[in-house]
Amino acid sequence: MLIDTHIHAYTDTLAERVIKKLTETADCPCYTDGTIRSTRDMLRSCGIDYGVLLPIATKPKQQTTINNWAKEVFTDNIISFGTVHPFAEDAVDELDRIKSLGLKGLKLHNDYQGVFIFDEHCHRIYKRCEELGLPIVFHMGYDPVSPMVHRAMPYDLIEICEKYPKLNIIGAHMGGNYAWEAVYKYIAGIPNLYLDTAFVAKDIDRELFSQIVKKHGTDRILFASDLPWSNPEEEVALVDGLDIPDSEKDKIFFRNAQSLLEIG
Repeated sequence: MLIDTHIHAYTDTLAERVIKKLTETADCPCYTDGTIRSTRDMLRSCGIDYGVLLPIATKPKQQTTINNWAKEVFTDNIISFGTVHPFAEDAVDELDRIKSLGLKGLKLHNDYQGVFIFDEHCHRIYKRCEELGLPIVFHMGYDPVSPMVHRAMPYDLIEICEKYPKLNIIGAHMGGNYAWEAVYKYIAGIPNLYLDTAFVAKDIDRELFSQIVKKHGTDRILFASDLPWSNPEEEVALVDGLDIPDSEKDKIFFRNAQSLLEIG
């Protein structure tokens, strides 16, 4: 089994415009047309059983509509997280609704949302997610939308993990896109932190990747691609290249996600 814990898609009315804009911003290829239909097809063609959709509310007024859509597409091979905006007055109430909708967790993207991960507005969100048992996925490290300002870096997670010890935190992009030395030094090994492999196969040093996995432990690594911005097959090959038993690779490919997200 394969569970891709980090994918993106958009409504049919927005997909073409969003893909065009983000492709130009990131200057990278795109492997779907951004729609749910195309995403489902790509997952199947790569032999991936489930993709975990991570929507992002870039404005406070978007969160309710986006979460309704996330619930709507939560069928077949798509598993949905929800989103809130840290500056939305009703962000905490929306977390309760996310839980009631059966969405599996929360996605925050600090660069797209314009807020540092340690900002005081965010702590009410972390606290309520801990109470509700909702995992949080953070975009970590560099992002082309904000090349000079990095709002969520590996060492920023230390205090959050300590302050909310029962909160399951997922540091996307192996804990910090293009900041993997800092991941190894500062956060690999933190017990309530998961690291996902999204969009790292292209540039991460294979030896450093192996060292991070060894230090952090295979129980808390999640296979992820960042589809449509990465070809899932490349991220599969990255994990397959680890010098570990197949049983440990299975944890990364699907068992950890099954347990964390309660996937049957």
